[in-house]
Amino acid sequence: MQFSFPLSPFTMAAHIRLIARPFTIFAALAAATSIPALASVTLTAWPDYASVRTGLTQQFKTAISGATGETVYWRVNGISGGNSTIGWISTTGLYTAPATVPGGATVAVTASAAHAPDVTIIVTITTGLSHFVSTTGNDSNPGTYALPWRTIQHAANSARPGDRVYVRGGTYYGSINVPGSGSATTGPIVFQSFPGEQAVIDGSGNAWTGSELMGLVNLIGAHSYIVIEGFEMRNWTSSIATHIPLGILVNGSGTHVQLLNNIIHAITETTTQGSALGIGVYGNGTTPIGNLTIGGNQIYGLKLGWAESILVDGDTDGFTITENHIHDSDNIGIDAVGYWGTGPTVYDHARNGLISRNTLYNLSSLHNLSYGKYAADGMYCDGCSNTIIERNLVYACDQNISASSEIYGQVSSYVTIRNNVLYAANMTGISIGGYTTAGGSDHVVIVNNTILHNTNVGWGNGLHVGAHATNNIFENNIVYATVPGALYMGGSGSTDQSVTSDYNIIYGTALPLQWVFMGTTYESFSAYRIASGHDLHSSFTNPGLLSAVYPYNLSLETTSPALATGNYALGAADYGTLDFPGAPRVTGSTISIGAYQQ
Repeated sequence: MQFSFPLSPFTMAAHIRLIARPFTIFAALAAATSIPALASVTLTAWPDYASVRTGLTQQFKTAISGATGETVYWRVNGISGGNSTIGWISTTGLYTAPATVPGGATVAVTASAAHAPDVTIIVTITTGLSHFVSTTGNDSNPGTYALPWRTIQHAANSARPGDRVYVRGGTYYGSINVPGSGSATTGPIVFQSFPGEQAVIDGSGNAWTGSELMGLVNLIGAHSYIVIEGFEMRNWTSSIATHIPLGILVNGSGTHVQLLNNIIHAITETTTQGSALGIGVYGNGTTPIGNLTIGGNQIYGLKLGWAESILVDGDTDGFTITENHIHDSDNIGIDAVGYWGTGPTVYDHARNGLISRNTLYNLSSLHNLSYGKYAADGMYCDGCSNTIIERNLVYACDQNISASSEIYGQVSSYVTIRNNVLYAANMTGISIGGYTTAGGSDHVVIVNNTILHNTNVGWGNGLHVGAHATNNIFENNIVYATVPGALYMGGSGSTDQSVTSDYNIIYGTALPLQWVFMGTTYESFSAYRIASGHDLHSSFTNPGLLSAVYPYNLSLETTSPALATGNYALGAADYGTLDFPGAPRVTGSTISIGAYQQ
């Protein structure tokens, strides 16, 4: 299933296609017959996991970057085309499960191309049932295609591990509580819109039955191996501050929950002290929420109060938030949170996460009833740790990306912000550190981002460094201002040890431009550099972007001074293996400055 979203007003050097769950699984799982790969060619295949009932089919798809004309070959357990015991796969990637479950209940489907690493996908073969729900059904029916059930709740109560619930097109009113779990051996329980149709879960007229949190879809307690895919969720609101409506609520513990390709909108709160969320994940059990995937969702038109479009909070260890399209709401887009008392004390923070290839825009709290000012981050790591934020497009948010903590004595730590394209923030491109009375940032690596600062507010910052910021790195970035502002803002509480800044290209065309270091303002790059001792290998020069005005194209001209002039010595652990559009991040032993390698 694919989504192709317009990135207007942004023109890419190469068209970006938002694809549901295109994860690359590298050659560790590949068969010994693999052809050696060229580093510049990447093969991706999706879905990255599948559960297929005996005798039924699953279509796999592929994409190749860095080469054209490549042919993809398919194997099952190393056998070209497969066989009757393990299942067959066609030359187009259509897998047909065997008539009986093979030993071990799983097979390995491998895609190969001549010059790319193989991609291997684990497929679970099950005897699970397919159930059907329709607005014209009846819960006394058997739940077959011909005689479907009427309510999604009845299907949720009936489904067992390995089962798949197909919900036919139409509108279903109310809230659903999923009581059970799938399993690693039998397969997940999957709830999805019937292919080619749109099932809508509508909260209009819902009676409040939750305590504080209530979603249109709820996974409360221990839940594992659950997939929620392809629904539209809408029209769920609260006028009571202690009632928090959500599109999807995951509250407890468990593993391998996947929230995929849903459309969530019109989730709102109408008080001055309330909250609402598109997707809320709260790890509050004695074991964490792990292997969580939130991918391919479109979330917009929310009135969030104090909350976020996507929240991952508490004891959450291992999460992927990718390919989501979040826009036109009145607070934070994606928030990975810690230390707010949700989970067990030692583990009360989201950690070991990947936030990648999302598109976020028009997120501002200026007209939020609880704020009334510019305060919304596009992406916010609020006390998260060991998290990578990469290859995202974020624009027209109050702060495009922030990593800090709102809890005094706590920090966001070991966070990498790399290969992102950011522009038109109302206040700040990237922010680290916090207020003197709050927490801060430690070991945050900010590398190879392109930040175009052209806010309509009229003044702002490229990078903001607040209090309690230690051991942070700001390198290989382009900061280009077309409005007055501080290209580097070392605010109250920052020190000369807050951040190491170097190998950047910093430029501006509007006056005044300022650099603020440890509370002192400098009116020129050279004065700032002498006073700070930072950015000794950086330059104040036009970075040679193809277009820094509308329609924007922030890739590099062929004569750009950013080409091959970055700090290669940082290493792939810091700057990654792919640039913003997905090309190799390095060329030989060189790396360019900014989000594009070229």
